[in-house]
Amino acid sequence: MDLATRIARLRAEIERHNHAYYVLDTPVIPDAEYDKLFRELQTLEAQHPEFSTPDSPTRRVGGKPLDAFAAVRHAVPMLSIRTETDISDAGAIAFDVRVRKELGLSENEAPIEYACELKFDGLAINLRYECGVLVEAATRGDGETGEDVTQNVRTIHCIPLHLKGCAAEVLEVRGEVYMSRKDFERYNERQREQGLATLVNPRNGAAGSIRQLDPALAARRPLSFFAYGLGETRGWDSPVTHSAVLDALAKMSVPVSDERAVVRGAEGMVKFHRRIAAKRDSLPFDIDGVVYKVNSLALQTELGFVSREPRWAVAHKFPAEEQITVVHDIDIQVGRTGKLTPVAKLEPVFVGGTTVSNATLHNEDETRRKDVRIGDTVIVRRAGDVIPEVVGVVIDRRPANAGEPFDLFKRLHGKCPVCGSRIVREEGEADWRCTGGLFCPAQRVQALLHFASRRAMDIEGLGYKLAEQLVDGAIVNTPADLYKLGMPAVADLDRMGEKSALNLLEAIEHSKRTTLARFIYALGIRNVGEATAKDLARHFGKLERLMKADEVSLQQVPDVGPVVAQSIIAFFSEPHNIEVVKALLAHGVQWVEHEAQAVRESPFSGKTFVLTGTLTTMTREQAKEKLEALGSKVSGSVSKKTDYVVAGAEAGSKLDKAHELGVAVLDEQQFLTLLESV
Repeated sequence: MDLATRIARLRAEIERHNHAYYVLDTPVIPDAEYDKLFRELQTLEAQHPEFSTPDSPTRRVGGKPLDAFAAVRHAVPMLSIRTETDISDAGAIAFDVRVRKELGLSENEAPIEYACELKFDGLAINLRYECGVLVEAATRGDGETGEDVTQNVRTIHCIPLHLKGCAAEVLEVRGEVYMSRKDFERYNERQREQGLATLVNPRNGAAGSIRQLDPALAARRPLSFFAYGLGETRGWDSPVTHSAVLDALAKMSVPVSDERAVVRGAEGMVKFHRRIAAKRDSLPFDIDGVVYKVNSLALQTELGFVSREPRWAVAHKFPAEEQITVVHDIDIQVGRTGKLTPVAKLEPVFVGGTTVSNATLHNEDETRRKDVRIGDTVIVRRAGDVIPEVVGVVIDRRPANAGEPFDLFKRLHGKCPVCGSRIVREEGEADWRCTGGLFCPAQRVQALLHFASRRAMDIEGLGYKLAEQLVDGAIVNTPADLYKLGMPAVADLDRMGEKSALNLLEAIEHSKRTTLARFIYALGIRNVGEATAKDLARHFGKLERLMKADEVSLQQVPDVGPVVAQSIIAFFSEPHNIEVVKALLAHGVQWVEHEAQAVRESPFSGKTFVLTGTLTTMTREQAKEKLEALGSKVSGSVSKKTDYVVAGAEAGSKLDKAHELGVAVLDEQQFLTLLESV
């Protein structure tokens, strides 16, 4: 295969995968495989710049920063449409009456056909394709002149750089760049974790991203796009209806929303408005209404425009998702993981279709950054099923007696508002947390579920619903109370019965014999995962030594740094947690002591194993536990540092890698013989 053909095939394959992932939401290859294809294309284009093209997928990573956006004059003006602010059925009915009147239709004549679609809450964009290739992207601007944002728009993966099956001289696609709710929340959460500024709302996020002068910054923002119409066209046979135009764009791989319909008359529009209003909260993106358009393009031409607005289209609004209200107080809520979240207590306000009296402030840093104080007038946002949040303060309305800047530690006097345990904030963390994990009522369900999980105490049958019943019924206040449960209390719970109750009690009794590593992990110490718990058990050998360890001795354990060490110290310095640990031991929880000594004497100590294929005598998880108990490390990938690869039936690429690197390979029988030799 010659170089030009390979490059062309790579581009086509990458764009096919982009469409599957970003538009259809049905990826067909793993991310690693996609990255491999992308890197190959990047390398070939860098080595052979003569094959570079403006529609290559590699153009999506962004170009050089701009000093300013160039002006773009629209060949066909990007006009806004009229907004019908009456959110009742009357809004749709009034539009139909106007259209019929303009067309001179009597009441007895057939109803008009309308195309109904969503009114996306983002930034309008015009995409200009010449001979099927994206050559320019521009904002609406004043309708006549916009800004050239081509570099930034190219970073949006769902926008095709080359139209599928279209070689028209000019085809301008118009639509909305938006940010999905999930991507918006994920982006903001990542920003909060890093102590960086968050986006006010998805619409501002989309608009601000597109208008970044540095396309590399725009590329980091997760944006999407939906087409809703056309601008200039040359050399393209347009369908006769608006809905058919959108169908044609979808066939060209242009993203078009599925939430659209062709209806007849006012009654059809009313039904569409009601249907979308009912599912608005479940949509993955924000909308602020629906749009009705006369479906026939010929009738659109006949109706024309008035005051720079088309007579043939209207936006029918939904209730606003942002409103202004007053902060009466700031409360602190404790989450199930111990996270402390400031919550604004508001003057009740109707927003996003419901009355809101509480709104999250996320964390102390966010509250300070926005400078939210008691008495402030604030902007509250509620979109979909997202928790209402305070997005900003109206500083001009701040009263003279407004409270001081928010200080969470000072407000709580350093103690959890639920259980009175100390609160801590680790270095680099955005959130304050309660240290009373095993004791704090707000964390009981989560603590119980973690304690009983398979990799912790492994209490089979103790799931979320049961944990909720035990906690809500005040039957279990700490994990230690599990070992006091009797048949009457358990059998009376919903959907239990005598047999299920007996199985649960047997599982609880069985869990008493465990390992020190499992017990440490079960305690739910922040930042102490399964692997760290095993390292701590090996190093200290006894729980008492771990509980008394200082920061210096803790940091002698592999992979334990200052943050993990502080988490362990904070946990064991909380009297409530010590009480629960003692209660667990008093109820008979036990393990083999001197694990550290056993590990040091094992010939397996410090060896790195990789498990691959299917073992017949044990599961891979059981094999991993045996190896780790003997001081070995079990890795997920083969490298030069691997000492042994244990290969079961149908071993795959890891076995090939082992042969390639000359790593020792054990079959199952050899592995068992090695284990028996210890």
